[in-house]
Amino acid sequence: MIELVYASNIISRRQRAPVQRLTFVVLVDNQAYDKRVEVRWRGEEGDWQTLAAKYTAAAGGNREFWRAEIELTLTDTRSLAGNVQFALHTSQHGRDVWNNNGGRNYTIEADAGVLVGANHPVAHLEFNPHIEPKQRILPISVAVHGRATHVTVEWSADGWKTRHRTRCSLSRRHWDQTELSNARNPNQYAVGVWTARLRIRDAFRVEYAIVAEVDGRQQWDNCGGRNYIARRENFKVLILNLHCYQEKDQFAKLATIARAIQELRVDVVCLQEVAEHWNDGAGDWASNTARIIYEQLPQPFYLTTDWSHRGFDRYREGVAILSRYPFLRTEARYVSLSHDVYDIHSRKVLMGQISAPGFGIVNLFSAHLSWWENGFRTQFEALRAWADRRHTRVVTATLLCGDFNVKAGSEGYAHIVDKSDYEDQFLKATNRETFDAVFRRRAKQWQSQLANDGRIDFILMKRGSKLRPVAAQRVFTGESYGPVSDHEGFLVEFEPL
Repeated sequence: MIELVYASNIISRRQRAPVQRLTFVVLVDNQAYDKRVEVRWRGEEGDWQTLAAKYTAAAGGNREFWRAEIELTLTDTRSLAGNVQFALHTSQHGRDVWNNNGGRNYTIEADAGVLVGANHPVAHLEFNPHIEPKQRILPISVAVHGRATHVTVEWSADGWKTRHRTRCSLSRRHWDQTELSNARNPNQYAVGVWTARLRIRDAFRVEYAIVAEVDGRQQWDNCGGRNYIARRENFKVLILNLHCYQEKDQFAKLATIARAIQELRVDVVCLQEVAEHWNDGAGDWASNTARIIYEQLPQPFYLTTDWSHRGFDRYREGVAILSRYPFLRTEARYVSLSHDVYDIHSRKVLMGQISAPGFGIVNLFSAHLSWWENGFRTQFEALRAWADRRHTRVVTATLLCGDFNVKAGSEGYAHIVDKSDYEDQFLKATNRETFDAVFRRRAKQWQSQLANDGRIDFILMKRGSKLRPVAAQRVFTGESYGPVSDHEGFLVEFEPL
């Protein structure tokens, strides 16, 4: 099955030359992952053309929304399409299904606004399931066929614990105001476009449905019975030890790290073995590896860094935090007994506090601790006590991130498990059964379940934090971006509780 939800035909005059924008939104039965969805269309003077549709979102009843659109600009050699005929087509499992409006084809006139499908007298326009990081208003547009008196969005930002109602309004000048178009509202198809703005503020997830009073009857659009859902992306934290300028093709690898941060849309990166030239102890900011990565990231991005000791006899070695959000607070302090910059067991940890929309205030600590036999216990206890003091009532979550130099299942790891309330989030996201055996049940000989783990890099979250890990991956491996260090890098994604 493939059916029309709505089509729009608008001539925008916002630019110097008129632009005709054609949009087609369809519902398709989800019978196979590999499918083709397309619109066959022609203008007044043109040949039939095929316009591929793209997946938008899931709908109720195991169906999917797909969307196709094209823009045509008036030039000296090309006219606009004008009135348009079209039919819908999908191919799944080698079977072709057509919807050509009972053999008559669908038609929509030039600059007419919106035409809704017969089964969709109320249709949500321009549905976008993604909320941008800094977005605080969710715009809603609704096409309604018939004489509507009220159109309302019923919505919730907390799983329907509380419910909001926002009235939509009908502007006769809707298309003129938005596109400098001559389309009427309502139009010749008796379809009017109603709009509203939901004040979602920092909500992570918004669920909603639309109800209209049409000709004395209630008509709903609730996404096929499952409600519309718009949400922000998961909060993503990446940890990586940069290996202190010991890599071949070092600058190419730093560029790869920056590319991965962009493509994976990472929110926060905690880096260890960040290096810059020693320069008689004065350092060399231009050579700082965290700065080099930062310079290749889209702005705005934010960087804080500090160093603790001389590494590899050539570098100021330290830690850094890169954040997509501004730092509310930064702090650095030694957690080791030694503060001697010529002692590699002098270990300084960097703290950064951010406010992430939809998640709240998060405290992050980028740490590179010594081995168990070289002071791990003392350093971890100092770090834990510091992090606990900073975990106030306004803090959503506290994360200890980085290279802890103790293997999963080792004596040092057992100290974390037995003596603190910080838990391994990569393990929780990837192997919940083992996580529960270690951190919940304290099963006998739990260490044996981690014998083949091998990790020394962890994202540890304080118990009681209001985040949960939902996905995790090793990033810099032969199967993905390739090695960039002697550490793989670990990415964990979180949702709010």
